[in-house]
Amino acid sequence: MRLKDYSFNRNWTLFLDRDGVINERLVGDYVKIPEEFSFIAGVPEAISSLSKVFGRIIIVTNQQGIGKGLMKEQDLELIHNNMMKGIEDAGGRISKIYHCPHLERDKSSLRKPNTGMALQAQKDFPGINFNKSVMVGDGLHDMEFGRRLGMLCVLISEATDMPRNGLWDYQFESLFAFIREVRRQ
Repeated sequence: MRLKDYSFNRNWTLFLDRDGVINERLVGDYVKIPEEFSFIAGVPEAISSLSKVFGRIIIVTNQQGIGKGLMKEQDLELIHNNMMKGIEDAGGRISKIYHCPHLERDKSSLRKPNTGMALQAQKDFPGINFNKSVMVGDGLHDMEFGRRLGMLCVLISEATDMPRNGLWDYQFESLFAFIREVRRQ
């Protein structure tokens, strides 16, 4: 099935990873302060367009920099407040942001690929139906997270040599490329 064959509408929920999808990933580091956060080109406008299609847009992000002591919850809140302002200034909206501060070795149910953040979102927004949800991320953990919940999975990556292993349904080089395809429906 082609992406344009789906009837995306306000009954659908879009789940977005943050680093590498919304903002530039800092390779080998974490975005620890607002000044280190940089939108990927076209993302605020893409989220504005996506806001007109999907009923809810939820960000789910692993933030183990907190667990490592490299930043505090308050730092992340400042980063997210600035990010939200940039998205809102472009006409977009985010329903809610969920994050997991735990280290990978902690085996937290919240940490992707585990599904705790999505289950919390479903409690907060009872209208979420995972079979009418899309997970957009740039990593295999994101794809496994979405697949475990029965979501449509979209990988954001320019790499064409990643082993698919049935983890994602579609691949685009950017969130902006994804919205261009969604708009064709």
